[in-house]
Amino acid sequence: MTKPLAGVRIVSVEQFGAAPYGSMFLADLGADVIKIENRESNGDPARRTGPYFLGDNDSQYFQTWNSNKRSVALDLKSAEGFEQLERLIASADAVMNNLRGDKSAKLKLDYKHLSRLNPAIVCLHISAYGRDNERAAWPGYDYLAQAEAGLMGLTGDPDRPPTRLGPPSIIDHMTGLTAMTGLLSGIIQARSTGTGCDVDTCLFDVALHQLGYAAIWYMNEGYVPARLPRSAHFSVAPVQTFPTADGWVFIMCMTDKFWHALVDTLGNDAIRKDARFSTAAQRVEHREALTQVLDGEFRGKSTEQWLGVLGGVLPIAPVYGLADALDSPFVQNKEMISTLDHPERGQMRVLANPLKVNGKRLSQKVCSPMGADTDAVLSSQAVRTSK
Repeated sequence: MTKPLAGVRIVSVEQFGAAPYGSMFLADLGADVIKIENRESNGDPARRTGPYFLGDNDSQYFQTWNSNKRSVALDLKSAEGFEQLERLIASADAVMNNLRGDKSAKLKLDYKHLSRLNPAIVCLHISAYGRDNERAAWPGYDYLAQAEAGLMGLTGDPDRPPTRLGPPSIIDHMTGLTAMTGLLSGIIQARSTGTGCDVDTCLFDVALHQLGYAAIWYMNEGYVPARLPRSAHFSVAPVQTFPTADGWVFIMCMTDKFWHALVDTLGNDAIRKDARFSTAAQRVEHREALTQVLDGEFRGKSTEQWLGVLGGVLPIAPVYGLADALDSPFVQNKEMISTLDHPERGQMRVLANPLKVNGKRLSQKVCSPMGADTDAVLSSQAVRTSK
């Protein structure tokens, strides 16, 4: 399969999560992503993040975000190293970094400095707080953005402390994908006009943007949604978890259609006739009573039985732990797990890219060992003189 981004070259000065996750999508889609690693510090620190290592300078943590990339090791503090980087940028469509907000200009990785080498270059900057404010020099991480942007305040049960979102790097991932939207938009513009640009995003802005309609409600109506038990929806019921005979399910009756489908399936006339549940507004007002009634119903069957009864009738999902989620036959049937060859590990299982092209999963391979592609990429055959 010819991948959609074949022929696109991206040079990425990146480490850890946000930029590597985003550039991995580009690499999986066929772009030539050249990962620049600091030769003097032995590369991306993610290579040495445990507990599961793959040889001397690689780890499963690192490979999570770096499939299909080539690794070039440079000393960017030396004149020779920066000259080598400039040669690569001169032949690239884009250069990206996830440095601290004050660093990219100091390292001359912005459009002002690089346009002299390549007027069509797109310069993508991912930082913690952005490059144009009083926090440009601040370091930052995913969890800090969740905390300050209000996401933790909306997460968890009401009688418990604020809680970060469950996935370990969700804001990193969202920032990486947001950044890729900007980067590809810049490339499209540059290919039609010959002029590149700077594109910026940051962890904090992306985290704040995830507040969605909760932010709109507050800014326009002064309404602050409260945390609710059972991960319930702020304004619709029943949309929450329910206990089954052997586990939990999540039910989402977002419309009257699905509410009536649930009541019809349950066949409980008392629920059907109860005035407290007759309208969407009434169900929200009497959420606690509704929960008690439905708890009694859902405890009567196993999770699998409820999936068999309600699956395809209304929105329902089992509430799984990580092991059950990954071992699910549905995940296996969807081919969302790939097996890759690793020079140290042998076979290694990874999550497949969630995109398909012409109905097929994107091929993947592990990222090269640190600096393994330096000579090939820097050779006169590999460094293109023009695009």
